Amino acid sequence: MIMRVLSLFASPVSKNRAMLNIFRKKPSSEWLIADKLYMQSVSQARLPYFYEKGGVADTPDGRFDMIMLHVYLILRRFRRAPEKTQLIGQALFDRMFVDIDQNLREMGAGDIGVAYRVKDMAKAFYGRIAAYDEGLDGENDACLANALRRNLFRKTLPHDRDVRAMAEYVREQVLSLDKQGTLEILESQNVFSSDGVSK
Repeated sequence: MIMRVLSLFASPVSKNRAMLNIFRKKPSSEWLIADKLYMQSVSQARLPYFYEKGGVADTPDGRFDMIMLHVYLILRRFRRAPEKTQLIGQALFDRMFVDIDQNLREMGAGDIGVAYRVKDMAKAFYGRIAAYDEGLDGENDACLANALRRNLFRKTLPHDRDVRAMAEYVREQVLSLDKQGTLEILESQNVFSSDGVSK
């Protein structure tokens, strides 16, 4: 599933207009579902366990990486039913970058600065997709652990046990999502399992 960022890579003027149009017009059904899935990704990514016990840096970068990881997990699951999820997957991708845009502006970044930061973050997300795909498609958890160490834990010195635990968590989420039907995921109030990470 190839994602694109439309408004976010446009010029500052056209980008701002496109951003406003998202909220002026009535949201599509795909956007509403994507918004719900994105908020579920954010909620799961913010679980204190990851930062207090899991070795993830409790910083803007660390939290952003956790959100990207959970959005990725949903998009990966969507590949199994592209005819039903392509538009929703695109909307989920766009929803994440609308949030990034808004957060950067709240932090004081100007139009040009936001455009560059968003472009860099989009490249980072594509890179993580490739890394996590390679890790999950690998023959053992070492491949996935290495992908997580290079990306999610890139600015920390995590214990090996934390990296292994995160790799196990990711695989468990993949299995959990695979067990859910596509319609079930689209209608769910929480597609993620919190087993072992809720406290």
